[in-house]
Amino acid sequence: MRVLVVHCHPTPESFCAAIRDRAMAALATAGHEPRLIDLYAEGFEPVMSDGERRTYNLHEPVDDKLVPHFEALRWAEAIVLIYPTWWYGPPAMLKGWFDRVWAKDVAFTLKAEGGRIEPLMRHIRKLAVITTCGAPRWWSFLVGQPGRKTLLRGIRALCARDCRTLWLAKYEMDTTPERARTAFLDKVERRLSAF
Repeated sequence: MRVLVVHCHPTPESFCAAIRDRAMAALATAGHEPRLIDLYAEGFEPVMSDGERRTYNLHEPVDDKLVPHFEALRWAEAIVLIYPTWWYGPPAMLKGWFDRVWAKDVAFTLKAEGGRIEPLMRHIRKLAVITTCGAPRWWSFLVGQPGRKTLLRGIRALCARDCRTLWLAKYEMDTTPERARTAFLDKVERRLSAF
């Protein structure tokens, strides 16, 4: 399976980077074809310009720097998102990636007269999210898990009707001992090996 791995963390030696490395290795070992997009490493520009917004509903964005991202989305059969949860959702960089890359005529179509969008990501059969959270699990549930719902409900709605999802979160990341971090990396490897 062609798997697009999108990594979003500003610190190269972060635990999210360790997750990324373990995920890439596990996917390759399992016989998948992983492709990495590392948003911070490439200096992805998450901010939509005035001109881009004004033409957003008219056609696919024309920024040449977005073309490799469009091609990667069209190539993928599965997506793995790896990022830290900040303020109950993904970092602004990842949100900006969705804003600019999951665009009209790439992720969906929209008739000129408006109405319901039509998904264009039906080739995405699996969607996985691997994240770290400073808060405990109970608090994340209490506030309604907005990041999880946005991705595994909202983004998934543009994917295949029977798209399978996976959510792996390392809660209380800021106080987690090394052995628990290692156990989480092992869990990531096990789950993605069966992906």
